[in-house]
Amino acid sequence: MDRRILLSSSLSFLAAACATGRAPSGQPASAQAGYPPAEPYSPEELAAQVSDFFGVTAEAAGGVIQRAFADNGQPTGYIAGQEGSGAIGVGARYGRGLLYMKNRPTTEVFWQGPSIGWDWGGNASRVFTLIYGMSDPIQIYQRFPGVEGTAYLIGGMGVNYQRASGVTLAPIRAGVGLRLGANIGYLAYSRQRNLIPF
Repeated sequence: MDRRILLSSSLSFLAAACATGRAPSGQPASAQAGYPPAEPYSPEELAAQVSDFFGVTAEAAGGVIQRAFADNGQPTGYIAGQEGSGAIGVGARYGRGLLYMKNRPTTEVFWQGPSIGWDWGGNASRVFTLIYGMSDPIQIYQRFPGVEGTAYLIGGMGVNYQRASGVTLAPIRAGVGLRLGANIGYLAYSRQRNLIPF
């Protein structure tokens, strides 16, 4: 076979692999960047983090974590941050935090999103978001649709789930304010703060 044709087809294959975010071996692009496989967190590690972050007892934090682990398994990352939201039928939510993954650099992330539904009031919250199915921090930068509402309450903390492109987020919220109702919407995660929530 002509060497020029072989070289040309090899370059085309590599360009296609880069465009799809996959290495020729089928590994995620993060593996090419030198990242080891994402290492999950244990329930004990996260219960201690949640307890410290929210200032609650280890028992209350452990109850929330055990339930999330039962639903989704072991997370590969988490975001610790704050957010504010408000609504009168139509609402908006804005937040900021740090994304942690083992053997990955700590990354600052922002999130914002609109909502609509039977929903009134406002609140400010501390948010500890468990992340499942993520191997590279870049995967957080997308929209995650969800239904706002508490799946369960333990120790005054609420959890709901958001899913997109094989990644699941489980935000645990605890805060102050008055909020009543339910809504649907999405959260868009970004590298910088965006004032427009869409």
